[in-house]
Amino acid sequence: MTLSFFGFFAPAMLLTAVSPMVAKLLLQNLRETGEVVGGLSAAGTVGALFGTFFTGFVLVSAAPTRPVIIALGGLLVVWGLVHALTRGAGQLPSAGAGLGAIAVLVLAAAAADPCDFESAYACGRITVDDGDDSLRFLVLDTLRHGAVDLDDPTHLEFRYINVIGDAIDAMPPGRLDALHLGGGAFNVPRYVTATRPGSTHLVLEIDPLLVDVARDELGLVTGPDLRVVTGDARLALADLPTDSYDLIVGDAFGGLSVPWHLTTSEFIAELDRVLRPDGLYVMNVIDGGENRFVEAELATLAEHFDHRGAVVPNDWPQPAPANQILIASDAPLPELDVELAHGVVVGDIDLFAGDGQILTDDFAPVEQLAANP
Repeated sequence: MTLSFFGFFAPAMLLTAVSPMVAKLLLQNLRETGEVVGGLSAAGTVGALFGTFFTGFVLVSAAPTRPVIIALGGLLVVWGLVHALTRGAGQLPSAGAGLGAIAVLVLAAAAADPCDFESAYACGRITVDDGDDSLRFLVLDTLRHGAVDLDDPTHLEFRYINVIGDAIDAMPPGRLDALHLGGGAFNVPRYVTATRPGSTHLVLEIDPLLVDVARDELGLVTGPDLRVVTGDARLALADLPTDSYDLIVGDAFGGLSVPWHLTTSEFIAELDRVLRPDGLYVMNVIDGGENRFVEAELATLAEHFDHRGAVVPNDWPQPAPANQILIASDAPLPELDVELAHGVVVGDIDLFAGDGQILTDDFAPVEQLAANP
């Protein structure tokens, strides 16, 4: 390193000692070079900042990422072709490369798009069952988040949704005032409306595009008895009146995990506030292996509800993650009639949640607990 340094600068130092003019020319060259490098750095920084903010806050909000990338790539290729052609025949090889890039972009655009729609929260699509045209699935990213039978609102396709339906069916007969944390395919509100006429629903859904998709393709009909409020459920909950709901269904997910701020003791306290004394909280979670997140959530529920229960897969405990339904109330839990194919009810909940840590706004490592390392 030292030898390289002196090998590079020694001739310049010698010339500087011989001629002040050479020193002046060197300094001028260095100054001009620094101005060029500084200008390029500043332009690059400004371009990077503009590209980041414009893409993140404008382009991604206005259109799916795939068309945005293809369109920007196409504009860059066209600009490169124009630049090459205007500089003369010597740049034609670059034009040929540009034409090749355009061909690649066309092929990419023609390839199958995994998204029918894309919001700030998920890439999604609606698929139709091969054997039943009325059965439609909501797929967000790589997971099926819901299924709706357009002809039969009482049809609950998935095991965990059947368990939620079993818990609701076990409640005393009559209409319900229900609060839903997360809309998804909106099949639980449709089920309750069909099985308990006169029920009312408030759905807190963070993704407004998902609501539009449900209206257009999943048979969602909103009105006075089924209202949807878009936004974060934690924020909306603070505005709801005390003792206003018979049933709260928690089915909000970001990927495989419940958003951490919808699991904490502070959040559960708000749920307990808006839930009537004999009301029921039903929560869908995903866990497996040592079930550390389930145990933590049950311990957190125990801070506010006198009675807790869980419905786990019938081959529990199992290493693979699976849906588990947690149930809580200040009143004794209703007796659940759950089919064996849908899961088994854990009776001694204190043993199940004996070592769970209480989740708080200061510490709620939901994804780490559910990962079961």
